[in-house]
Amino acid sequence: MRQPTIRDVAQQAGVSKSLVSLVLRGSDQVRPEKRDAVLRAVRELGYRPNAAARSLSEQRTRTVGVLLNDLRNPWFIDLLDGLNALLHDQGLHMLLGDARLNRRTGQDLARPFLDLQADGLVVVGTLPDPAALGTVAERIPVVVAGAREPVPPGVDVVAGDDEQGARLVTEHLIGLGHRRIAHIAGYGAVGDLRRRSFEAAMRAHGLADRALVETGDMTEEGGFRAAVRLLGRPGRPTAVVAVNDITAVGVLSAAAELGLRVPHDLSVTGYDDTSISRLRHLWLTTVDNAGHEVGRRAARCLLDRFESAGGAGRLHLAAPTLEIRGTTAPPLTD
Repeated sequence: MRQPTIRDVAQQAGVSKSLVSLVLRGSDQVRPEKRDAVLRAVRELGYRPNAAARSLSEQRTRTVGVLLNDLRNPWFIDLLDGLNALLHDQGLHMLLGDARLNRRTGQDLARPFLDLQADGLVVVGTLPDPAALGTVAERIPVVVAGAREPVPPGVDVVAGDDEQGARLVTEHLIGLGHRRIAHIAGYGAVGDLRRRSFEAAMRAHGLADRALVETGDMTEEGGFRAAVRLLGRPGRPTAVVAVNDITAVGVLSAAAELGLRVPHDLSVTGYDDTSISRLRHLWLTTVDNAGHEVGRRAARCLLDRFESAGGAGRLHLAAPTLEIRGTTAPPLTD
C-alpha cells in the first residue's frame, strides 16, 4: 500500500504543500482553522514525515543532545519529562549522553553531539568545567538546565530559584517553633545557594548562633554519615534541612538507627520533591523545585535560539513551592 505524501495531506486539507510544511514544523504563522484541518488530515491519512528528506531540505537533523551529569538523581527525571514534552511537540528527538561515564573514559563531554550533528545541546545538572562548553556554543545553541555555575557567553541557564526554596523550608521549620536547626549541605553553585539561603534565614530570625552546617555529597550515604555526626553531639538539632531528597533519606535512616522518631523527636526536610519524597512510608516534607517547568523552559530557550541565534545568555528561574507532608512537626522541647 502506498504511503501518503505531503501532497495527499495538502489535497485532503484543502491547503498548499508549503502550509502543511509550516504546520508540521510547529510554526505559529498558521491560522488555527488551517492548522486543525492539516492535523486532521494527517491523522486520517496516517501520514508520517520522511525524517531523512526533511533533514536534508532543512539542513537540520532535528535531534537535540542532552548531556546529563548524574543519571542517579531522580529530580532530573521530571526535568527530562518537561524537556522532552515540548521538543517532541516540535518534532525533535533527544540524544541522551552520560557525562559521568564520559569523564571516566576520558571522552570529550560534548564531542559526540557535534559528531552526530545535533541541532542543539541541553546540559542537565552541574558539570565540573562548564567553560568547556564554549567551543560547542560557538557552533550550536547550548542551554544549561538545573545548574547555576558560570557559563560561556551566549548560553542560557534555566533553574529553580534555590535561594527562595531554601528560605521557604527553613522558615517553615522556624514557624513550627524549631530553633536548633541543622543543614546538610551539598556541592557546586546550587549547594552553595541553598546553604547561604538557609544561613540568611536563620540570621534574619536571630538564630545564627543555633544554625549548624554539615558537609554532604548529595547521596543517601553522605546524608546518613552527616546526620550521625549531627545527631550524636550534645544539644542535637531538633530539625534537619537536607540539601536534596536523597540526602534526607539518609537522615531518616540515621534517625531510625539512633532511636529518634520522625517527626516527634526530629523534623526532616528534603529538596526537589522527587518521587522518593512521595513514597507513603516516607511522605517527606520537601521543596518542589519545578523540575518539569525547568525542563519546558529549557526547551523553549533552545527553540528560541533556533529561531534567533546569537545574543547574550539569559538566566530563567522557576518559582519553587513548599510541599508539607509527614516529616515535620513542632519540637517537643526547644
